[in-house]
Amino acid sequence: MLNMLWTLMILTGIAWAAFHGTLGQVTDEMLAASGEAVSLCIAMLGVMVLWTGILEAGKRAGLIERLSGFMRPVLKFLFPELPPDSEAARQISVNLIANFLGLGWAATPAGLKAMEELKKLEEKRRAGLAEGPARRAGEAGNEMCTFLIINISSLQLIPINMIVYRTQYGSAAPAAIVGPAIAATALSTMAAVVFCKVMGGERH
Repeated sequence: MLNMLWTLMILTGIAWAAFHGTLGQVTDEMLAASGEAVSLCIAMLGVMVLWTGILEAGKRAGLIERLSGFMRPVLKFLFPELPPDSEAARQISVNLIANFLGLGWAATPAGLKAMEELKKLEEKRRAGLAEGPARRAGEAGNEMCTFLIINISSLQLIPINMIVYRTQYGSAAPAAIVGPAIAATALSTMAAVVFCKVMGGERH
């Protein structure tokens, strides 16, 4: 559906430009934007590689494990039925820590692994091998829904990606976004937590 939507938008734009005689100008802008997109991707790739490497170094040094330990009370509050020593809890911790530092791209691998582990947990519950409410096959459990919503709201202390974007486009004060970002993501996360608790209680 999304591919069809983008294709329709592109074709409509080309047809509109041809109708108004500005097709050459549109072509020039498309080429310029393509080059700018490549440049931006290279800049963001460098940032992602750097921070992914730092996260990996933190894992090997045991720093992530310690931070995950500090997050156990938070995970217990957000995911009361999730075993605290499970691999799912560990991957959720890594994801939340990365998002907290504003490293959305670096958080993605841990987020995908967390969803895989939560899926395994649901399968164990359906088989009677794990505690917690068992959902029908294909139906997301409370932990999956909560994790997804918290991940989208994404409390951020340092929005690294946004700072890089602003630097790339010549902002005079790239880090000026930090204060508003903390306020906005704090409010969105609070709203997400309240929503998860209310809806989670109704699903039991």
